[in-house]
Amino acid sequence: MNKKLTRKNVILIASAVLVAVFLAWKVYQKMRSGAGGFGPGGVAVAVEVAPITRGSLRDLGSYTGTLTAKSLVRVSAKIAGRLNRLRVDIGDSVRSGQLLAVLEDDEYRQQVIQAEADLRVARANLEEARSSLTMAERNLERASALHQSGIQSDAQLDQVTAAFESQKARFHVAEAQVANREAALESARVRLSYTRIAATWERGRPVRYVGERFADEGVLLAANSPILSVIELQPITAVIHVTDREYFRLKVGQEAAISSSAFPGKEFSGRIVRIAPLLQEASRQARVEIEVDNPEHLLKPGMFVGVQIEFARRSSATIVPFNALAKRNERQGVFLADLEKMTARFLPVRTGVIEGNRVEILEPAGISGHVVVLGHYLLETEGRIILPEANAGARPAGKEAPAPRSGK
Repeated sequence: MNKKLTRKNVILIASAVLVAVFLAWKVYQKMRSGAGGFGPGGVAVAVEVAPITRGSLRDLGSYTGTLTAKSLVRVSAKIAGRLNRLRVDIGDSVRSGQLLAVLEDDEYRQQVIQAEADLRVARANLEEARSSLTMAERNLERASALHQSGIQSDAQLDQVTAAFESQKARFHVAEAQVANREAALESARVRLSYTRIAATWERGRPVRYVGERFADEGVLLAANSPILSVIELQPITAVIHVTDREYFRLKVGQEAAISSSAFPGKEFSGRIVRIAPLLQEASRQARVEIEVDNPEHLLKPGMFVGVQIEFARRSSATIVPFNALAKRNERQGVFLADLEKMTARFLPVRTGVIEGNRVEILEPAGISGHVVVLGHYLLETEGRIILPEANAGARPAGKEAPAPRSGK
């Protein structure tokens, strides 16, 4: 008996649910076809409108980048030694060829003195060898004359000739030793010159600045140890990274506007000087370098900057607010508002340049009037509209808002 009652209750509940769903569907259909619809005869939708204007637009690409020095030179010690004196520090200006640091040079001076002494010995040996060669040459000339006259034998002539050749070889060895000692002296002088450290460059501005200091006076440096970095601040380089979507729109020589949060309202001019010929596989982005004019040295390496690059400009474009764009049936368009009849209809459009909240309308050409910017999501393809008090100024003079419909 309980099972039968339970099944009966379930059937009754299911029937009630089906009836409720059917009634709800009928009510919805009635609302769609009558007073509650979104068509021209339906309930008016409260919307906000904005005028279609004409003006200039720029197609801008906005990026975030980092500033780097156009030139950065790390000044290092070519030889090992103790840093005896540092003549510049962070922020100091530097000119090409200016002496920056001095290493302890006693050992290298001694090497130069030793090399000079060795050269003097080699030159003395060369003079001795030259004198001996001269004497051997004279002996050979006399022996040759005596041999021709028959006074000396062939063996005696051969002995004198061998002595001459031996002295000649000793002379050439002495010459080579002099050349070797001269090279050793020059090498010692070069090593001594390495104790006086300077930075030199041929291109760019004559004045640069010390960016970092890596060692202090008194420290013992190994060969190739960095001491200072010298940077160029005018011009400075802004580095941005772009995807393949923007990559092919960029060209060397394009102008760019640079801004920094450190200088609100101030804009710096730049131009693209280098575009990487490849996109990094990890990020799918390419490196772009922009040379920025920095005459006052306000911009510093390491700062974040905003970069805007202009791709196109429209001098007389038809413009609507970006919020006016809507999609119906996979087509992009706007709702054109008729403020006389207080209706709005969907108009498919083709857009062009977008700048901020403003959009260029390419097609259809020459549209005018007002477009719905808020509330169009309640409209299908057309419908009645009402304007709120804040937007009432857009309504033509003398046009009253429609009276609300009764609930009957």
